Amino acid sequence: MIIGCTHDNAALATSFQMLPGSHLMDNYKRLQDNVNIWRGLANSIFISVTYTLISTYIGALTAYGFAKYKFRGNKVLFWIVLATMMLPGQLGIIGYFQEMNGLGLLDSYLSIIMPSFATPVMVYWIRQYIDAYVPNELMESARIDGCNEFKIFNKIIFPVIIPGVATQAIFTFVGCWNSFVQPSILLFSQEKFTLPILVQQMQGVYKTDYGVIYLGVTLSVIPILLLFMFCSKKILESSMAGAVKG
Repeated sequence: MIIGCTHDNAALATSFQMLPGSHLMDNYKRLQDNVNIWRGLANSIFISVTYTLISTYIGALTAYGFAKYKFRGNKVLFWIVLATMMLPGQLGIIGYFQEMNGLGLLDSYLSIIMPSFATPVMVYWIRQYIDAYVPNELMESARIDGCNEFKIFNKIIFPVIIPGVATQAIFTFVGCWNSFVQPSILLFSQEKFTLPILVQQMQGVYKTDYGVIYLGVTLSVIPILLLFMFCSKKILESSMAGAVKG
């Protein structure tokens, strides 16, 4: 893919290319002429980062409540959360579209970010992590010291579960970054389109410029690669913690 973005369409159509070409800047100019790729990149970063931060905190807080507070209906509510994991997101897109239309939130970033307040996968996995690695004695000691419940979570519990939270945050970020169906339905303005939509727009009806497409895909993959490079340590810590616990 990286090598392909340095060749023109003729070279890519005639043979398999294994060495870099000399058409990178030509492909970049055509890319800029067709779509505002950097605006799309900024849109994707803003939406994905905001979505991830909200879903991570709300999901961890909800998981903490399910794991450590035994109230009537706890198990029933948790099973309802698990049941929603079995439903594909596309199943409710029509109803969600109508709801956003009624609220006047179509063609806005908020319509893409709002589902981050309810992420059942995040709740499920972080609850398992809390059950395994957060002893009740930790909370009891904090209560004796005079901490309220939110302070216990923010100052004590959340730092302990950072490896598990970081792992789920990475998966959430990647899923939001690659999301295509929801943004393509809820966003109408060219200046609000995310990167996957702009990459899809590069494909023509009668002719496809593969060099330009490869360049757009390469630009969309680079942030994901950087994310894994900087956060891989947290993933390994979470995996090793599970191995030691087992």
